Amino acid sequence: LFRSDPANHHVFVTHSTHVMVLDAETGATVGDIANTPRVHGVAVDAADNRGFTSNGGNNTVTIFDLKSFKTIGSAPVGDGPDAILFDDASGRVFAFNGESEDATAIDAKTGKVVGKVALGGGPEAGASDGAGMAYVNLEDDSMTVAFDTRTLKVTNRWALAPCEEPSAMAIDRAHARLFVGCRNKMMAVLDAKSGKVVTTLPIGQGVDAARFDPATQTAFSSNGEGTITVIHEDSPDRFRVVETVKTEPGARTMEEDPQTHRLYTATAILVPAEKSATNPRGRPQPKPGTFHLLMLGK
Repeated sequence: LFRSDPANHHVFVTHSTHVMVLDAETGATVGDIANTPRVHGVAVDAADNRGFTSNGGNNTVTIFDLKSFKTIGSAPVGDGPDAILFDDASGRVFAFNGESEDATAIDAKTGKVVGKVALGGGPEAGASDGAGMAYVNLEDDSMTVAFDTRTLKVTNRWALAPCEEPSAMAIDRAHARLFVGCRNKMMAVLDAKSGKVVTTLPIGQGVDAARFDPATQTAFSSNGEGTITVIHEDSPDRFRVVETVKTEPGARTMEEDPQTHRLYTATAILVPAEKSATNPRGRPQPKPGTFHLLMLGK
């Protein structure tokens, strides 16, 4: 997974046991965050100069300095942390735990666990509105859950039909629209106030990330088949696919720099693999030494 730090012009790329830190302009490696077993995601609190990684290997969140990349501390979370989100309204970091089906709330300044949110299903990607509400997909249930980031209470559960297996999410905060990428090759646009599905749009196969650029009113879906679907928001109720950009097979995670409007994704040469205890889905595995970063601009 990717996460950008526009203030410091860095991009974070997770790699199983560590996190690479790349220069956002050149793609050069400028740092590394070690000892993050089975790391999945990165969250950034720019105001407090802190970053956070979700580590599925030992059910922790690593806290690090955004400039030196040195580890500050860690916090225990639920079972199987995957996506992770910083909410600026509450000043909290939320680790979404797939196996315990909850979210652990961490005070970003102190690094202390302050509570949890029972989600009632395995969470995937999430987003916050900047005003005290957060949203997260329940992939197996094809639902989006809304919860209050201060009280840690679930306020709504919304069915996403005809969207199935939602795995990606982005938000247009100004117009209260959620962009939910679904594995049945569609993006559902959700009203974040009512939970109504405003519309659905076709996207590529194997979506794993979504982003929204408020300056250009554009949403992006990165798809494992090797494409990025580009969707323009003409108005809060009108959306259209404007382009399908070819990337490379396996490039299913993505980040966007809101200052440069550049997209980042990565892949490697993929080798077919059988299902196993460590690879239950039989996903193709990267060939060692072939990882590479793709940077896309307008």
